[in-house]
Amino acid sequence: MSDTPTPEDQPVSRRARREAEARAAEPAAATVAAVSAVTPAAARPTPLRLSLARHPRAWAAAAAAVALVVLGGGAFAAGAAVGSSAEAAPEAVVAPVTTSATPTAGAAAPTPTPAADARVVPAAPAAAAPVRTCSVADLATDGRLGTFLGSVRNATTGDILFDRSAGTFARTASVMKVLSSSAALAVLGPDHRVPTTVVKGSAPGQVVLVGGGDITLASSGSNIYRDAASLPELADQVKAAWAADPSTAGTPITSIVLDASVFSGDRWQPSWNRKEQRDGYSSEVTGLQVDGDRAEPSANVSARSDNAVLRAGQAFAIALGTPGADLAEGVAPAGAPQLGQVLSAPVSTMIPDALLRSDNTEAEMLARLVAVKLGVGNSFEALRTAIPQALATYGLDTSGLTIVDGSGLSDDNGVSPNFLTALFIKIRNGEGALGVVRDGLPVAGESGTLAGRFNGSPAAGSVIAKTGWIDTGYTLSGIIDSADGTPLTFAFFALDDVGDSAKTAIDALTTAVYECGDNLSNN
Repeated sequence: MSDTPTPEDQPVSRRARREAEARAAEPAAATVAAVSAVTPAAARPTPLRLSLARHPRAWAAAAAAVALVVLGGGAFAAGAAVGSSAEAAPEAVVAPVTTSATPTAGAAAPTPTPAADARVVPAAPAAAAPVRTCSVADLATDGRLGTFLGSVRNATTGDILFDRSAGTFARTASVMKVLSSSAALAVLGPDHRVPTTVVKGSAPGQVVLVGGGDITLASSGSNIYRDAASLPELADQVKAAWAADPSTAGTPITSIVLDASVFSGDRWQPSWNRKEQRDGYSSEVTGLQVDGDRAEPSANVSARSDNAVLRAGQAFAIALGTPGADLAEGVAPAGAPQLGQVLSAPVSTMIPDALLRSDNTEAEMLARLVAVKLGVGNSFEALRTAIPQALATYGLDTSGLTIVDGSGLSDDNGVSPNFLTALFIKIRNGEGALGVVRDGLPVAGESGTLAGRFNGSPAAGSVIAKTGWIDTGYTLSGIIDSADGTPLTFAFFALDDVGDSAKTAIDALTTAVYECGDNLSNN
């Protein structure tokens, strides 16, 4: 058997086209009458039926080919005008051939069922991705960066432009303060003020100083913290109330109970290096203290004591005019009458202080108050739950975070550069009350911990970011208003065996990103 097709084996569309041309030359009704007079319709073997019987395999292949042609031509047909009936006729023979029923003699030929519209509308072509050509690869491999992690996003689109192990969760150093501040704004709110209260004690001549967690309380009326509550003012309220109460008037205050129970557990995170306390960078975390437990209330870096609660009690005794009063830690009696209360500055004032100076003690206070407000505990351990829970309210995926403290002193914290660049988009847009963080960040070459950096850099004044430094890493994360006008968010970690020169390398890389803008390449 030859594989060469016979005339009957020609594709259906070609044969139908010839028949259509013939029908156009003579009346269709006359042709039908003449044929019907010679042979009954049921007895006439048409060329199509003969061809199907002789070459079933060839017809199966032809049917498949016709289907592909019709489907493939749908896109063209969708935009083309409908032509004459002869031009449309080939589509009619695409309908499946049914052989299970044969018309009886004399019966009218069945009307073919119109084929389903098989035309395919092509999908819209994908938008062309921009080809970015500005590379910072050499700067990102600077040996001074140690183990480097980095992320840069277009803050408008959210697209990640630069990724160097950016999904890795690692220690952030003081960049952690951005998380604590953002959590405090979400849970406490920008207007929240922290109270310090005095109530009557359970014994004659006794008062109880109840800390609400405010570490900014000023021992002598003012200190490094803006608009701090005044301990002397609180003492004046207590003396007035004590004298006005007939049950206490004329009785000297001889005993002061110090209630710091608003916070519990370890007062020094076990993973912290005690030299941070000895060198004057951080105090123990207590629910009652004054001046951030500084020996010099107006100094940023100042020696801290081994007992911040006791130091606060001593300052209060002096303010009351009873320096010889007995001091002991304890808990206020339930329902005890209040003798006085002062309130801290609002959270919206404390956050810029914590960010600009990188105040460890203030950041720990904010983080701990978030946990207390959420009701998940009041210890370091509670932060593991509290901070991610608070940050999730911004619509961020917090599942990979490991939060050990609020200041970033611990090597055990885990935050990824990608998380930070996503959070900083929210901060840049001022979502919720996050404009407080945005407006409180150090500015490159101008303020806070960035005042002495980026000097002479074209990026000076165009980068707002939080710095970080611990023994095992230097970090920088924030917002860049780049040279081409594109807003970017970034997070750079230089970890492990690094020295102070890592800051210079980070600043050079950040400047290069500023100059690249949206043309920043990931190569």
